[in-house]
Amino acid sequence: MRTLATTAALMILAAASSATAQTSNSLKDAIQRDYETSLSAIFDDFHRHPELSGMEVRTSARMAALLTGLGYDVTPGVGGTGVVAVLRNGDGPTVMMRADMDGLPLKENSGLANASTVTQVDADGTEKPVMHACGHDVHITALVGAARQMMERKGDWSGTLVLIVQPAEERIFGARAMIEDGLYSRFPKPDYAIAFHVAADLPTGRVEVPLGIVSSSSDSVDIAVHGVGTHGAYPHLGVDPVLVASSIVVNLQSLRSREINPLEGAVVTVGAVHGGIKHNIISDRVDLQLTVRADTPEVRARLLDGIDRVARGTAEALGVPEDKLPDVVRSPTETTPATHNDPATAQRVRDAIVAAMGNGVLIDQPRTGMGAEDFAYFVTPDSDVKGVYFSVGGTPAAEVDTAPGHHSPLFKIDPEPSVTTGTEAMVVAGLALLAKS
Repeated sequence: MRTLATTAALMILAAASSATAQTSNSLKDAIQRDYETSLSAIFDDFHRHPELSGMEVRTSARMAALLTGLGYDVTPGVGGTGVVAVLRNGDGPTVMMRADMDGLPLKENSGLANASTVTQVDADGTEKPVMHACGHDVHITALVGAARQMMERKGDWSGTLVLIVQPAEERIFGARAMIEDGLYSRFPKPDYAIAFHVAADLPTGRVEVPLGIVSSSSDSVDIAVHGVGTHGAYPHLGVDPVLVASSIVVNLQSLRSREINPLEGAVVTVGAVHGGIKHNIISDRVDLQLTVRADTPEVRARLLDGIDRVARGTAEALGVPEDKLPDVVRSPTETTPATHNDPATAQRVRDAIVAAMGNGVLIDQPRTGMGAEDFAYFVTPDSDVKGVYFSVGGTPAAEVDTAPGHHSPLFKIDPEPSVTTGTEAMVVAGLALLAKS
């Protein structure tokens, strides 16, 4: 038999649940209306006008104008083309929401009516086609949507909201550039940082919030392999850098297969080989471009040091003179540590998303690769910023198995559910972390 106290408690819980559902429905409806009246056109504009990493001048100006129009205190030009928007709303924690904005040097072949036809002269002086082949147009559109909803719901939260429009994620130097330009000293330093990525391999309407590692470290490495040129019919009179480079490529795989615990994540990929002039000429140089991935600092260091050793050792074994041993250069800019979610904060976000968006929205899948993400710079262990990086589905469930991957000229996502779900999840997470005490 229920006591009066038990009955009262159940009534309170039922009322709270009903209030959460009503708030959720209200938020979802508001976002849907915003998409129909504003966000759809914003997304279309961004999709048609992508810009390369570090060169996002138009995108930056458009985002600055949109956020200023919503009432935020906006500062452009942070870390190059980055934008910072601040909304102070009383006492409480500081939450940072981040969206990246750069496109990729690919010619779009998606078949979409709004496919990009843009070209842009890259930092290397070469004119290249540009497309949003990774969904960053979704991210910045959803940030505008979240900015509007957080402004309209100021009565529901207390603290400081910082919005980040980040350049150059694809070349993994934009986050570091913003940090080095005083992001955490010129502006309110966040207690929490959140961001999401639209995922072509997840069904629309679903959200994935890992409790631990999200993405691997990444380092770009260049190897200049030197030789002694000669006639192709007289190889004994020279030192063939093509042979040396080919041997280095093969020997580098021993780092992963024989020096790293097979249960630990590690990748060394040679993505480009450039060398030679003509069929019958042994040239004097071959250039290799590598990407290196790891999940821990220890494995990362072992791989990078191993590349130095393998390149030099292979060249010596094949008779390359001491003064012509390979030059191995680690990029000072295209580098990022692994991204790890703060487990307790990620659980808070998961719980809030389930409460607001329903039990069926969360999806958990094993990692299928070692992608990188420079969001890691915002939440390094020494920063004391607790980070949560999650994924939002971008492809209708029936099409997931055949969806083109990210960085493909065929890449496309379903914009409406991607933008609206991403916006809702960001707002729900923000409200949870900025909840009034």
